[in-house]
Amino acid sequence: MAIADIAAYAHLTESDIEALGNELDAIRCDIEESLGERDAAYIRRTIRFQRTLEVASRLLIGCSRSRVGWALGTMSLAFAKCVENMEIGHNVSHGQWDWMNDPEIHSATWEWDMVAVSSQWRYSHNYRHHVFSNVVGVDDDLGFGVIRVTRDEPWRLEHLFQPIRNLLLASIFEWGIALHGIHSERDRLSPDAAKVGQARLKLTKKIARQTVKDYVVFPALSLSRWRRTLGANAVANLVRNLWTYVVIFCGHFPDGAEKFSADVLDNETRGDWYLRQMLGAANFKAGPLLAFSTGNLCYQIEHHLFPDLPSNRYAQIAVRVRALCDKYDLPYTTGPLVRQYFLTLRTIHKLALPDRFLTATADDAPETASERMFVAKPTSAAGDPMTGLGTALRARARRGKRARESR
Repeated sequence: MAIADIAAYAHLTESDIEALGNELDAIRCDIEESLGERDAAYIRRTIRFQRTLEVASRLLIGCSRSRVGWALGTMSLAFAKCVENMEIGHNVSHGQWDWMNDPEIHSATWEWDMVAVSSQWRYSHNYRHHVFSNVVGVDDDLGFGVIRVTRDEPWRLEHLFQPIRNLLLASIFEWGIALHGIHSERDRLSPDAAKVGQARLKLTKKIARQTVKDYVVFPALSLSRWRRTLGANAVANLVRNLWTYVVIFCGHFPDGAEKFSADVLDNETRGDWYLRQMLGAANFKAGPLLAFSTGNLCYQIEHHLFPDLPSNRYAQIAVRVRALCDKYDLPYTTGPLVRQYFLTLRTIHKLALPDRFLTATADDAPETASERMFVAKPTSAAGDPMTGLGTALRARARRGKRARESR
């Protein structure tokens, strides 16, 4: 089942974990001390680019008379929405640019271009998810309440339909995020019924504003060509939802993104927290353009370690984090985007079935592992102890491959 003892699973001592935490703190300090005008120019340039692209896309959609022009305008509008949603909205709301003290680019004032309310999302995501990442029963982002992604969640009949649920969630992802945020807000404000009502009203107003903007105002401005604009907005929002869903799911649910029991929160140190972030997230390989298109969330491990550091620094941070993984013999979970998504889909479809149909044990499955998978301290062929998790996992993978080949 979920990991209950992080140190035992990682094959690290308390002093190792403390040293790892100190080295990660040093990375944070180095980045914070080096932040300056180049970083501020990056986010301002990104915002200008996104807004210019959106205006140009809407003009192309409204003025072009060809299907090709409409398609190009729609896809560029979708890209503009993806950039606004992830590289700008998500990262600004994380407080990555608060150090600039710019009231227009600040987590307390930024409202992103989708139906979710930024302030409600900041509680459900920045606090509930990032502080308690992948802790079963605490982190609401584990399957978002509709997808079973670990055997620690008991199977129910409704899980048979989760492949369909997954497709539905992908297509309406912004609505899922909005409902996810209001549910967390409701739980937080539950003693005060008046505040719960105010939170619901705030979400209702945001939904109405977004709906009117995309499906009434912009089509009306297109006059007789309103159908083209209406269709373009619907398609662009759908593409943005699908892309955001893929990026988020590939960072949290492929093999190697581990889950934890609430026991790990007892007396958790800073080093323990860092280690949980490293073991609970997954990256996927991306060049500069793909990374920008994901809001640099292809570096999900680095984002979970330093969620409030500017995203344009994640590639730089990743080099040092990977070196630390090598130093402490920890796995650095990454792979091509297509592969990570395939592994995520495999987990979603596999866990739609009752546990009796699954072959791997609950402590040693690709989607759910724990320290109990190591029944004895692993040793090398020469008899020397393997103290690192990375080495131990590779040894188990080799043994599993040999066992399959011998059948």
